[in-house]
Amino acid sequence: MTVTIDPNKKFRKELNSGIVSLVLLSVLTQAKEPMYGYQIAKNIEGKGENIPMMKQGALYPVLRSLAAASLLDSHVDPSITGPPRRYYKINDSGRQTLSEWIKIWNETKTFIDNIIGGENV
Repeated sequence: MTVTIDPNKKFRKELNSGIVSLVLLSVLTQAKEPMYGYQIAKNIEGKGENIPMMKQGALYPVLRSLAAASLLDSHVDPSITGPPRRYYKINDSGRQTLSEWIKIWNETKTFIDNIIGGENV
């Protein structure tokens, strides 16, 4: 039996790993106060519905990873309406990293645009 791999799904998965981190740091930079996962997911959803890379469940491991890398600060607050919520806030190290990642993103985007057709895309 042959297993078929959807090349679009594979490509999207490989592309997503860094992009999700870039998006999360960007959202948290714009936030006026710490945000919990669901708030972040809703914020992202409002900017681009049905974007497969931004499924809510996929955000939590990336948030934990960014916090473990000391790019985010987090704390847990009890919730009256449900389980405790973990709030995330970008810190100075996260802001510096985001700035560097944006430069890398822009360089990469320019390179890719030039390869696949630039302004005609």
